Amino acid sequence: MPTSMMTAAYITGLGPADRIRLGPLLVPTPGPTDVLVAVETVAVNPVDAYIRSGRYRTPIPMPFIVGRDLAGTVALTGPGVTGFQPGDRVWCNSLGHQGRQGAFAEYAVVPADRLYRVPEGVDPQTAVAVAHPAATAYLGWYVHARLRPGETVFVGGGGGNVGTAAIQIAVAGGAHVIASARPEDHPRCRAAGAEAVLDYRDPRLAERLRELAPAGVDVMWDTSGYQDFAVAAEATAPGGRIPVTAARAEVAVPLSRLYTRDVAVLGFVISRASVADLAAAAVLINRMLADRRLTTRIADRLPLAETADAHRRIESGEVRGRLLLLP
Repeated sequence: MPTSMMTAAYITGLGPADRIRLGPLLVPTPGPTDVLVAVETVAVNPVDAYIRSGRYRTPIPMPFIVGRDLAGTVALTGPGVTGFQPGDRVWCNSLGHQGRQGAFAEYAVVPADRLYRVPEGVDPQTAVAVAHPAATAYLGWYVHARLRPGETVFVGGGGGNVGTAAIQIAVAGGAHVIASARPEDHPRCRAAGAEAVLDYRDPRLAERLRELAPAGVDVMWDTSGYQDFAVAAEATAPGGRIPVTAARAEVAVPLSRLYTRDVAVLGFVISRASVADLAAAAVLINRMLADRRLTTRIADRLPLAETADAHRRIESGEVRGRLLLLP
C-alpha cells in the first residue's frame, strides 16, 4: 500500500508553464471501478499544454495534476474491478480531461475501462511513448476516415510522432502510403512503410502526388497541422476523405473543388474519443507493440521536477520525438 502523500506536478490555476508546481498531494483513493497505478513513466503531449493554459477548455478540478499518458504498475484496485491485479504492468492515454486528474504524479487513479496491459516483453517507456500518437492514428484511419485495404493514402508530416504512427498503422491495414516530410526524415518514413516520400516544401507537391496516384489519393491526412487545402483539392480522389487533427493557422478551403467531388473534411480530436474506440485502438496498439511494428523516437527523459521546462519545450514546437518524464 502507498503512503498517504505523493509528489505531483500540478497547477492551481490556468496559465503559462510557470504555473506548474512540484509538491506533495494526497495519494488519490480509487473508486469502485478505478485502479490506482504506481506511475513509472509519463509522456508529454502538446494537448497537455493546451489544457494547462486554458486554450483547450475542459472541466478541471483544482489543484490539477497535469498530463494524460502513463505507464506503471497496478497498486490497488476498486472492489468492482476485474481483470487487473496488483503488480500488473499497464498504460493509459486519456487522463487529465473531462474532470479526470492527470498522470504526472507518483500515483494516479485510472478508470478500469481506460487502462490497458503492457504486452509481455514490451518496454513500458515505448508503450507510453507511442500511446497517444498511435491512438490518434487509429482514430483517424478507422473511426473517421474508414480506411479500407488497398486504398492509397497521403501522410503529411510523416517524420513526426503522429505521422510515423499513421504510416505504420496504415501499412498494417493494407494501405499504400505516400508521405511528405523534411528530407532528413525521409529514411524514417520509408522505414515506417511509406512507398514514396516527398519533400513537404516542394512547390509541385500536388503534381507529384498526381504522378504517384493518378486516380487521386483516397485519404489525405496532413498530421503536421499545416493544412494546404489547395494541394488536397488537386490530389484527393472523388469520394476521398481529409482528416484534420491539428491546425497551426486559419487557412482557406476551396469548398467548391471539394464538395463537387464528394470529398469529406473530417475534423476530430482524441479527447472526444469514446471509451470503446480508445479500447479498440489499444488492442491494435498492443498487437503492433508485441510484434515490434510500432516504433518512435524518444527525444529526452527528464525527472518529474522538470515538468514546467518540458511544457515550455513542447510549446516551442522544436522537440523532435517524444519527451518522457520519470516520477
